[in-house]
Amino acid sequence: MSEVQVKESGEGGKNKQKKQTLRVDFTPMVDMNMLLITFFMFCTTLLKPQTMNINMPSNDKVEKDEQQEVKASGAITLLLAGDDQLYYYEGMPKDEKTGEDHYDDPNFLQVSSYELDGLREYLIKRNAGTYEQIQELKVQLQNQEIPDSIFRQKSKEIYDKAKENPRIVPPTVMIKPTDFSTYKNLVDVLDEMLISNIGAYAVIDITDGDRYLLYKKTDDGKYLTPEQLAQGNK
Repeated sequence: MSEVQVKESGEGGKNKQKKQTLRVDFTPMVDMNMLLITFFMFCTTLLKPQTMNINMPSNDKVEKDEQQEVKASGAITLLLAGDDQLYYYEGMPKDEKTGEDHYDDPNFLQVSSYELDGLREYLIKRNAGTYEQIQELKVQLQNQEIPDSIFRQKSKEIYDKAKENPRIVPPTVMIKPTDFSTYKNLVDVLDEMLISNIGAYAVIDITDGDRYLLYKKTDDGKYLTPEQLAQGNK
């Protein structure tokens, strides 16, 4: 509501101010607001979120036969340590069949980095069987020659075919952050998984054995659990 003052001339030549109420009708604005809300809701549904597929650890129990599906020769474990340090090892630290134990061997844990000539170069070499094929699909997707659904379907077919080929062992990467790594370290590693076209990777909790490997490699007791430290002092 608004008020407008109008001057009127009265007797004796004196001007008197008369207040008049001006009413503004906002009813048409309601229709305009509804149109704007509908427009923004429609545009929002068209926006496709850019997400990253990550295999997270499940609370469900995994059968022993399913655990052995991952070939030891293709398994890669990344340990995200503190101070932007990155370590990895191939295979399993302890082979139940042969009884070989690498937990006391600091050389079993290799040093890498987040640089271009570090983790990325290593993963591309290990994924040489499928990297080039997936890269060609990425170029077709960027050029809009194939839709995203076809890209995902063909990528899965390439990974499945590589698993069936005994000459090609596609890597399965297990990412294990420590309490001293940063969120940036994890994001950088996940970026390298996509850039290197790694088909199978998962972010899982670090084990006591991995903590002990870091301790043997860095000689830093901060990676050990309180129970491990207590056992070491006995």
